[in-house]
Amino acid sequence: MQSNKISNFITCTKPHVYSSHFLRFSTDSSTTLQPHILKKCIALLQFFSSSPPKLKQIHGFSIRNGVPLSNPEFGKHLIFSYVSLSLPMSYSHRVFNQIQDPNVFTLNTMIRGYAESENPTPAIQIYKQMHISSILPDTHTYPFLLKAIAKSMAVKEGEMIHSITVRNGFQSCVFVQNTLLHMYSACGLAESAHKLFGCMSERNLVTWNSVINGFATNGRPNEALTLYREMSLEGVEPDGFTMVSLLTACAELGALYLGRRVHVYIFKVGLHSNLHAANSLIDLYAKCGSIWEAHAVFDEMERRNVVSWTSLIVGLAVNGFGEEALELFGKLERERLIPSEITFVGVLYACSHCGMVDEGFEYFRRMKEEYGIQPKIEHYGCLVDLLGRAGQVQKAHTFIQSMPVEPNAVIWRTLLGACMIHKNLTLGEVARAELFRLEPKHCGDYVMISNLYASEGRWSDVHEVRTTMLRKGVKKAPGHSLVELRNCVHEFFMGDKSHPQTEEIYEKLEEVMMKLRLEGYSPRTSNVHADIEEEEKEKNLSYHSEKVAIAFALINTSPGTPIRVVKNLRVCGDCHLAIKLISKVYDREIIVRDRSRFHHFRDGLCSCKDYW
Repeated sequence: MQSNKISNFITCTKPHVYSSHFLRFSTDSSTTLQPHILKKCIALLQFFSSSPPKLKQIHGFSIRNGVPLSNPEFGKHLIFSYVSLSLPMSYSHRVFNQIQDPNVFTLNTMIRGYAESENPTPAIQIYKQMHISSILPDTHTYPFLLKAIAKSMAVKEGEMIHSITVRNGFQSCVFVQNTLLHMYSACGLAESAHKLFGCMSERNLVTWNSVINGFATNGRPNEALTLYREMSLEGVEPDGFTMVSLLTACAELGALYLGRRVHVYIFKVGLHSNLHAANSLIDLYAKCGSIWEAHAVFDEMERRNVVSWTSLIVGLAVNGFGEEALELFGKLERERLIPSEITFVGVLYACSHCGMVDEGFEYFRRMKEEYGIQPKIEHYGCLVDLLGRAGQVQKAHTFIQSMPVEPNAVIWRTLLGACMIHKNLTLGEVARAELFRLEPKHCGDYVMISNLYASEGRWSDVHEVRTTMLRKGVKKAPGHSLVELRNCVHEFFMGDKSHPQTEEIYEKLEEVMMKLRLEGYSPRTSNVHADIEEEEKEKNLSYHSEKVAIAFALINTSPGTPIRVVKNLRVCGDCHLAIKLISKVYDREIIVRDRSRFHHFRDGLCSCKDYW
């Protein structure tokens, strides 16, 4: 009966009707009316906490009837209602500023609201206000605060809060510890998260998920898989979040067969309908070069979101199927879905790897004008790459100079890479100067400019670059290639002789090179950027890590089985030519993922159509 009266009351719009309905609740005299109005307003806030319009009506009524916002009880409930509805924090903060002596509940609510908003930084200021006011935080304060810190990547503040939680006796609270793990992982400090994990006396599934995801998303996939095995031995049952982290680790390693086992498990436990897990499966198969399995997962999904479409568009693009990626984007638009900024990164990437310069700039225009997406540095980078790959290096440089945002190291590195491919030493030196200013210790930049000098036969400049690297302590990252065999990932380096099957591998490699020569193969010694004899150059080329990895795979897999290789550097021109011929001679599909794209080799051809 009372709820009907409340409903009737709150739907009224005229001030005098508000008052008459409200007074039906109360038979109090005018001297005691305001405290009862306060109680009624709080009761109404609790009752209508899921309706923004009615909350505003209650707020308006309270103001007209003299209930001050400075009242801590009313302000507390009003802020909680607005934060729970994820309404703009600017309104909640105006209410908060009028409350006299807010309590820990109100402060926690404000911290939570900012932690869940697009701008989490004010949460830290509110915590500082709590400290100044000598209000003791509770078990809810730190999880909300650490979530805000993780979102804003404020590492120093996070480390400070960590020490405070220990000092205040929260080191045994699993909820606080879990958010500390999440904070370190989100800020890229996976090792710190693991160290904290090792000290925890109590762990739950969230604990394991946080530290596994920390390794998986910070380039430490092997550690993520090792932790998952430890988790299984302790009898902790995984959930959808665990599976997403595992799939991320498998994708990073190119561990397709292990990823397939995870896929089977997901289906077995009924997580295949989980949207996040399904999207991660698309990402896994795409990053392992099995793009049609990714497409099959996409086709079988009962529901899809923009992330699902974007994952497949990007996957098709990086696998060299640019036209199919653009066709899928057209279907996304026909479904009347709104593409995200990441979707357009995939679209521009597809244009870049297919040499579609005009189409790329048209999509860039549409992104801004039709969808109102403000271009980010990644979009500009795609266009620089698009021009550079097409050989329009001078236009790429002019475009960089006209960009409305400051070009970062990635932009200049993209230009330097294009200069190296198209032998433009003048612009290469311009890009090098900018890179040495922005990131003076990035080893890849030294290697590229050194190779560019070597291609021009300027050996004194090559020597100078290498001397500079030694003087500045810059170490060249060695090239390596990964191959998965029976759920185990094998790693090979150039001229690697540490593997138990070394003798067999190099015998196979000799056989491979002999068969290639019969097919007309001639080593591209121009890809060896060293001042050595021609014979030594040929030997160096035959020992590149991807060739060693392929020889290993040929020994240990059945005829006709696809070979998948993951390489940390760019595939050189000689290896590209050799692998095309290997795919023809041995009748194998060979999928190579290098640092920028996939190459699908089959019958002596490559999916990139030799477009570099």
